[in-house]
Amino acid sequence: MRVVSGIQPTGNLHLGNYLGAIRQWVALQDSMAAGDDCLFFLADLHAVTVAIDPAELARNTIKMAAALVASGIDPDRSTLFNQARVPAHAELQWLLAGTARMGWLNRMTQWKDKAGKNREGASVGLFTYPVLQAADVLAYRATHVPVGDDQKQHLELARDIATKFNADFDIDLFTLPEPFISPAAPRIMSLRDGTAKMSKSDPSDASRINLVDGDDAIAQKLRKAKSDAGELPDSAGGLADRPEARNLVTIYAALANEPVATVLARHAGQGFGTFKPALADLAIATLGPIRARLTRLLDDRGAVATVLEKGAAKARATAAPTLLAAQRAMGLQV
Repeated sequence: MRVVSGIQPTGNLHLGNYLGAIRQWVALQDSMAAGDDCLFFLADLHAVTVAIDPAELARNTIKMAAALVASGIDPDRSTLFNQARVPAHAELQWLLAGTARMGWLNRMTQWKDKAGKNREGASVGLFTYPVLQAADVLAYRATHVPVGDDQKQHLELARDIATKFNADFDIDLFTLPEPFISPAAPRIMSLRDGTAKMSKSDPSDASRINLVDGDDAIAQKLRKAKSDAGELPDSAGGLADRPEARNLVTIYAALANEPVATVLARHAGQGFGTFKPALADLAIATLGPIRARLTRLLDDRGAVATVLEKGAAKARATAAPTLLAAQRAMGLQV
């Protein structure tokens, strides 16, 4: 089993990133058997498909790497690197661009969403980045890729590209990666709007809990989080039409690593004046150690860069045979 996944270094990680993705990565890492492998990367090549501030991108890459390590990704057990340090990603993307078809890319819903009405003004990279995503996983012959609902279509594209390449060049080279969807991954919503996903792009910092937030900031944000005047029900069905209440209970359950039903059984009948302080205590107890590790790591950013370079060296060695085999299949190497 080889798991490959990436995340764009677009700013500070928040609670939604941690509970919805990073904690799942850590669980995967910790469940790996002997001979299995996890590769986690900072998708800085994907970041340049839109306008960037180069200095900010460099800072965010280090900060994101430090946050991953602080959250539990162990560079000695997983391969952690940033994409740009492994040229095989970009090289294989170009080879696969001859296999991918315009019609396939035109059907990508995220392309339509991100480009909006300004498709003529969007970058070529924004249109073709699903091919880079395919290269990201096919270069390592990944068997499994953790994906959310919004990425299932891109993984299907990677499988289509792999199948066509193997058929076109009569070679059994690329593994068809399977989606890994953790049933435990919760969808964390904004603290200001229970119908909108928690996001680092939200202009209101009060809408999210950042991994770097101090104890007082966490407590204040949760105290002011949007809720309602009702009491907590004794079953999940009672939260169906209460998005903010459902979100706060979901966060509690995820932090406590308990089913929502267990949380409601314990807190049924309470109002949010009682529940929010309990949630704040739990969030502080969970996130405090991560913040402390993150602070220490950011005090020595050179050491974090060294971690990324060591991971990139491992990734380059892992991807090299696949890239060479693809080049030979296409007559580019003799």
